[in-house]
Amino acid sequence: MKLRFLTAGESHGRALVGILEGVPSGLRLTAEDIHRELRRRKLGYGRGARQKMEDDSVQILSGVRHGLTLGSPIALMIENKDWRNWTDVMQPEPPASVDAGTAAPGTSGVRRRLEVPRPGHADYVGGIKYGHEDMRNVLERASARETTIRVAIAAVARQLLSPLRIGLASRVTRIGDIEDLSPLPADLTSVNLKADSFQLRVLDASIDAQMVEHVGEMKKKGDTLGGEFEVLAWGLPLGLGSYVQWDRRIEAEIGRAFLSLNAIKGVEIGLGFRLAATPGSQAHDELYPASGKSGATARVEYRTNRSGGVDGGMTTGQPLVVRAAMKPLSTLMDALDSVKLSTGEVAKAHVERSDVCAVPAAAVIGESLLALVLADAVLDKFGGDSMQELADRVADWRHK
Repeated sequence: MKLRFLTAGESHGRALVGILEGVPSGLRLTAEDIHRELRRRKLGYGRGARQKMEDDSVQILSGVRHGLTLGSPIALMIENKDWRNWTDVMQPEPPASVDAGTAAPGTSGVRRRLEVPRPGHADYVGGIKYGHEDMRNVLERASARETTIRVAIAAVARQLLSPLRIGLASRVTRIGDIEDLSPLPADLTSVNLKADSFQLRVLDASIDAQMVEHVGEMKKKGDTLGGEFEVLAWGLPLGLGSYVQWDRRIEAEIGRAFLSLNAIKGVEIGLGFRLAATPGSQAHDELYPASGKSGATARVEYRTNRSGGVDGGMTTGQPLVVRAAMKPLSTLMDALDSVKLSTGEVAKAHVERSDVCAVPAAAVIGESLLALVLADAVLDKFGGDSMQELADRVADWRHK
């Protein structure tokens, strides 16, 4: 069994929708389970006004009855509250001001046209690729607003992992040139509780204050900031993924998922790029006989976790550690130089409501992306049409 999902919707369109297929029957799921993660996606100092405008209330349209999944596709919808301010701009039908005999829909008589692309955004390349003169046709789908419905879909995956005793958390480790190198607590279940209490989702109060000040300075300058974040997963069964074929390696799926997130430019697992400068004697996790344990999956233990919980394309059973680098957002209030494509003239890039810094939100979204990858890997290895069947198989594997 494999999970698969699709999303649809534009940033200022009527709604965002998603369909998730492959979830076993009997999983406890309510709208509040999804809302909990959608609220966390709004966290972080430096977010734009859109976060206050949208309540991101999700509707479960199918696949769930009386709080339990049915095994059939799950359909979700989140209405965009801002749609009422964009109805004439984003309506599916041709606007009345367009003369169908002389002008193609979307090329004239439409407000809020985008003709000057933003450096670093999908505007220019997407407009050329799809033949759009009005690059709003690109902006609306390329927007990170789409991640709202992905977080909603992934909340279902998190619910699937929870009864299997698989947990996830995240934290921000860098905003601009300010780092938080705080060690992780021994109890990883406390990471989100602490990170969510700070404005930039770090683990150190003094560093959080420094980052807030830095973001505030950039906001005054009309600039933006990127950073880095870390996503953790624990309680994973040994052996998710595979070495036998290139596209079954678990880190390949993780990399693809994280790089699908807007503005992500780098992904590493464990020590990642730092291993390139490390001798082999200090790069690998040595194995030792496990004490007081039995079974093939518990005969050894690791003294370190430099690999980040993945060896040879498979999970080792240790905590999975994924880090990602997010570039500064491409919508700057102090706009960069660009070109007006209709005339070829020098112009300032298009400016639209945006965040100054979205790294804390990206970290939460990263949890969601990892949840989808791990839920898919669990179903691929253990299968099962019902949650009881899946849980029994996972438990049996862990006791071997």
